[in-house]
Amino acid sequence: MKYKAVIFDLDGVICHTDAYHYQAWKALADRMDIYFDETINNRLRGVSRMKSLEIILEGNMGAALTDSEKQYLAEEKNNIYKKLLENMGPGDLSNQVRQTLNILRGAGIKLAIGSSSKNAGFILKQIGLGGYFDAISDGNNITRSKPDPEVFLMASEYLNIPKEDCLVVEDAAAGVDAAIAGGMDCAGIGDEMELKLADYHLKNFNDLLGIVLM
Repeated sequence: MKYKAVIFDLDGVICHTDAYHYQAWKALADRMDIYFDETINNRLRGVSRMKSLEIILEGNMGAALTDSEKQYLAEEKNNIYKKLLENMGPGDLSNQVRQTLNILRGAGIKLAIGSSSKNAGFILKQIGLGGYFDAISDGNNITRSKPDPEVFLMASEYLNIPKEDCLVVEDAAAGVDAAIAGGMDCAGIGDEMELKLADYHLKNFNDLLGIVLM
């Protein structure tokens, strides 16, 4: 097999939490009387919470806020988001994703999460994958978010598998850039134009089997 491990982004790949992120940021922006829509929200995909806040504050009051005030706002958003995540359950994991993961695991492929989210563990538990992955590298153990490759390099280290033997699966351009910067091959799932630098393009999640198990 070409790869010994697959490192998955979480949001937009294993499951979809975009709507919850949007609702939480929208609630915060509305409270602060800042304009926020889905176009701005699309710029937040694959980036850290604090970087997302900076984008939302562009042209508004960002320069006037202290770091501690920004941290407070980021935590406020996260508290709203975590409350919304309580609505998630095993039904938010598609049968195709579940079956594909099980086939990869059964073939001896190591599986890891590489996500900028600090809520990865909670989300995985909610959708029935708590304790499923061989390693989790997320916002709780990294200092630099995508497009920096740290999150994927840490996942490779946790798995004890060389980066050149790992395949990253991503749905965001920042994630593809991070994989490339880390010296890893990447499979993109989603808009091919946005993910044009990916080594592979997946129409469906289970297309991964033809890449990893060939």
